[in-house]
Amino acid sequence: MPIAWRKGVRSCTQHPIGNFISYDKLSPTFRAFTSSITEIQVPRNIQEAFKYPKWKVAVDEEVRALEKNGTWEITDLPRGKKPVGCKWIFTVKYKADGNVDRYKARLVAKGFTQSYGIDYQETFAPVAKLNTVRVLLSLAANLDWSLHQLDVKNVFLNGDLEEEVYMDIPAGLETTSNFNKVCRLRKSLYGLKQSPRAWFERFTKVVKGYGFVQCQSDHTLFVKHFPEGKLAIIIVYVDDIILTGDHEEKIDLLKKLLTKEFEIKDLGNLKYFLGMEIARSKKGIAVS
Repeated sequence: MPIAWRKGVRSCTQHPIGNFISYDKLSPTFRAFTSSITEIQVPRNIQEAFKYPKWKVAVDEEVRALEKNGTWEITDLPRGKKPVGCKWIFTVKYKADGNVDRYKARLVAKGFTQSYGIDYQETFAPVAKLNTVRVLLSLAANLDWSLHQLDVKNVFLNGDLEEEVYMDIPAGLETTSNFNKVCRLRKSLYGLKQSPRAWFERFTKVVKGYGFVQCQSDHTLFVKHFPEGKLAIIIVYVDDIILTGDHEEKIDLLKKLLTKEFEIKDLGNLKYFLGMEIARSKKGIAVS
């Protein structure tokens, strides 16, 4: 007897999921969102991306960011060195109403091919402690401090590489002039094992240069005291930055200084951080 006959009708066939879940019960906003994410086809490789103008623009934008940053230089592969591979990753960013925010292409290094002691040394990078964030929110609520949030665009491209790392020429960027050559990475790249550490070291160096002192109990917290008795505080979690304190003029100045060093997006008042939603009213700060 065939195995399909012996197993009989599966329970999921007797009770189709369509009898219990329906798009009709979704709000118009979420219905538009669910329909839009099924309509857009995400390319599987660079060749597919080049067939569609919107995805090609996304690739060109990423390449411009890499070149502007001086991420690599084209060179011959030294004897005894092995290049790290790389690949293109494509994704669609949506707005809350379901409309497309932007098409995003990112070049990612295949960090799993790196060898410890050769391609990288240390990989550890500190992240903000939840207790520190809670104390910061408590201070802001009790002392009526404003909470500002910044986002660093292409955050891992800002780290300086100390190690000698070589990478294959990215797919789609091959030319006759770079045939049989490789990229010598000068800046960190998404996917490299040392990228988080390289970025945090660069950020720490910049912030300390502006007179901030790094907290020893949480290395992601930086504080600056001003002669008039006021202070400004920074806490960072990878590419998310919170600014607070009782000196608004200095906080605005700090935003401008950071914008000179990195490509910063000012997100306004703090709304989301570490998976928490923060809402503020006259009664205080609510965290969900």
